[in-house]
Amino acid sequence: MKVIGLIGGISWVSTADYYKLINEGINQKMGGLNFSECMIYSFNYAEIKKNNEANDWDATFKLLLKGCEFLKAGGAEAIVLCANTMHFIADRLEDAIDLPIIHIATVTAVEIKKKEIKKVGLLGTKFTMVLDFFKDKLAANEIEAIIPKSQEDKDFIHNTIFDELGRGLVSAETKRRYLEIANQLIKDGAEGIILGCTEIPLVIKPEDVSVPVFDTAMIHSNAAVEFQLS
Repeated sequence: MKVIGLIGGISWVSTADYYKLINEGINQKMGGLNFSECMIYSFNYAEIKKNNEANDWDATFKLLLKGCEFLKAGGAEAIVLCANTMHFIADRLEDAIDLPIIHIATVTAVEIKKKEIKKVGLLGTKFTMVLDFFKDKLAANEIEAIIPKSQEDKDFIHNTIFDELGRGLVSAETKRRYLEIANQLIKDGAEGIILGCTEIPLVIKPEDVSVPVFDTAMIHSNAAVEFQLS
């Protein structure tokens, strides 16, 4: 089994999900008492959020590079960034660390193509929705991504990810609003919805909407399992 290194704490809630999903995935494939051989470097998210909100991605890069170097020194053969937003610097990190980084958008595009879907709604932090790092990976696979048109909707998603979901909090009103936004994207032509933040599965379940839902945390975890067993 290949060893993987997880960059976590971004947030701890989704990191716990990654650890659970990857270990379950290995066990489903191998049975018995077989589980993932992995390491976790977990950050204090407050530090990273402060950098990102100040648009200081160089500071965030230096922090994550430190974590990647620690994992590489421990024997990691690939890195998994346990958050969509951090993939804004994934290619840069991959070049610097000289290890493969399993890119969340690339593996999500593979799953979307299996459904023969050409247009998807993308929900996530403002960075994931507005910056091109996720959408470009989809476009390279001839998949168009659309995001909420309203700035109010974008702000609502971004703020609740940090103020509620990233702390493991879920309210009925927040769920209602997320579904309202998702359904508007479907009306605008989305044939599927990408849960482009690893905490959004807390509020949107596959049975909640009329189109396929792409849970990036689940897809990413499955890709990590495939790497470990390759």
